[in-house]
Parts: sequence; C-alpha cells; structure tokens
Amino acid sequence: MEYLRQLDILDPNMIVFPVSLIGCGGIGSPTAMVLAKMGCENLTIIDGDLVEAHNLPSQVFKKTSIDKKKVEACKEVVLEFTDCIVNTVPEFFNKQPLSGVVISGVDTMEARQKIWSHVRYNVEVPLYIDGRIGGEIVQIYTIRPSQLEDVEFYKKWLFPDEEVAELPCTAKAIVYIGFTIGALIASQLKKWLKNEPYYKRISFDLKTMTIVMQ
Repeated sequence: MEYLRQLDILDPNMIVFPVSLIGCGGIGSPTAMVLAKMGCENLTIIDGDLVEAHNLPSQVFKKTSIDKKKVEACKEVVLEFTDCIVNTVPEFFNKQPLSGVVISGVDTMEARQKIWSHVRYNVEVPLYIDGRIGGEIVQIYTIRPSQLEDVEFYKKWLFPDEEVAELPCTAKAIVYIGFTIGALIASQLKKWLKNEPYYKRISFDLKTMTIVMQ
C-alpha cells in the first residue's frame, strides 16, 4: 500500500512492534481496521466469540459473517482493504504469551484484570492500551506496564464488574463510538511511537462533547 499522504504524521516503518489486540467486538473490530489502514503490518487478534446478527450494525463484519469466529471474520474484512499480516487466535484470552504492544478491547473488568496480570511488569510488553465503552462515553488508558508510576496510576481504574453501571441493552453500542475509540487508540500508539506527549487516561463523552485528560 502507498502511505505517501501520511508519512509526516506516521511512517509505517516506525511500527516495529507486533500488536496484539484482545477482543474483536465493538472496540476491537474497528480498531483492527484503523491500525491496519495506518500501516500496522503484524497484527494478532484474540477472541473466542462468534459473529451474531446484533453485532452487524456496530462492528466491522459483513452480513455473510454471521456464525463465523469473530477473529476470522475480522481478518477477512481487514485483508480486503490492507496488506496487513493478520494472525488469529480463535479463543478467549487465557494466559497466552504476550509481547509487543497489547491492546485490550474486552467488555468486562474481569477480563481486563486477567490481561493486566499478564502485562504488568512484563518487559516484553512496552505499551498497553485499554479501551472501554459505556454508551456514548469512551475511555482509553495508555500505560507503560514496566513503569511503576504507570502501574500505580492504572490500578486506580481497575475495579470489580459489580461497580460498573449497567446500561440498557438498547444503549450499549452504535457504530460511531467504535470508530471513535479505534481512532483514539491508534492516535495514542502513534504518539508513543514518535515520543510525542500523550495522556495516560482520556475520557470522551460524545453526547455532551466533553473530554477529560490526565
């Protein structure tokens, strides 16, 4: 692919780390497409779910993908648009070895805690990005898991699922939220790669158009 128009923003050759994306739903599927379009050439997607009909409006799958493994359906779409090498792991994350940049797109705090237990102080993982969605609010945590100050910061934002506000099933997902968080995750990765300033936490409410950055 020809990346001439973005080279002053990000040269794809700077993406020297493999990227592991855990979760291939409302966060993961659009993020996979954004990363691949940006020039990420080595992407591994981990998820054990199947595509269901209610996933189609808000996730990057085709109508013909129903009942396929999400990772395979996502790979199929990404390869139609990019030259990205997509590796798929059609199972839920359960202590698989992780290295390079790790991005969490899971939908429970329990799953995030499991991922965090494997990236925290892992010298093979220089950057961990945790994306979260709640209605029209997106949150992104960009953490260096080998740095004590980042570990202590992130610990404050890990809490039990019981403390998460439950949304009505009709207010959980809409497509522009997924692409917004995918874009913000990709932007955070780009900033880190280029040693540009970035925030450890971004909370963006698209309904009120307010943003909080720390």
